[in-house]
Amino acid sequence: MTFTIAPLAKADVGALCALARVVWRAHYPPIIGEAQTEYMLAQRYRPEVILAELERGDLWWDTLAQDGRMVAYSSSLLADEPLSIRIDKLYVHPERQRSGCGGALIEHTCDRARRLGLTRVVLAVNKRNASAIAAYRKSGFGIREAVVKDIGGGFVMDDYIMEKRL
Repeated sequence: MTFTIAPLAKADVGALCALARVVWRAHYPPIIGEAQTEYMLAQRYRPEVILAELERGDLWWDTLAQDGRMVAYSSSLLADEPLSIRIDKLYVHPERQRSGCGGALIEHTCDRARRLGLTRVVLAVNKRNASAIAAYRKSGFGIREAVVKDIGGGFVMDDYIMEKRL
C-alpha cells in the first residue's frame, strides 16, 4: 500500500484531532485508564494548541495518508539535549498498525534530524505500552532511562526514555 507523508496543514488540524481521539480511546484506557486518557486528549489535542505549535520554528507536525486519508501522524521538536530531536507524538490508526506507517514516520524524522546535523532521536513511551516499545526497538531505539513526570490533574507519565543514534 502506498502512502504520502506531508506537513500538517492548518486545514487538517480538525481531522488530526479526530484521529487522535480514535487512536487514544482504542489504545490507552487499559494502560493509563479512561480518566487520564481523556485528560491528555483535552490537554494536547485542542485545535488552538496544535495551531500554536504549527507557528513554532523548532517543532514539526507530519501526517501520513493512505489512499488520500490521514491514518497516522507524528510531531517532533528540537530536544533540550544537544544534537537531538525528540519525537513527541507518533500515532497510527488501529486498523493501520503494523503496516509500516509508524516506521515510515520514524524514518522521516530521522531524515529531518540528519538534515539538521543532529545525531540522536529520543522519545518517551509509557512503560506498559509493550506494542510501542517493541515497534521502537524494531526501528533501532534502545531504553536509556526510566522517568516519572507529573502532568497535573493527579496524573503522571511513567515512561521509558528511548534513544536512537544516527
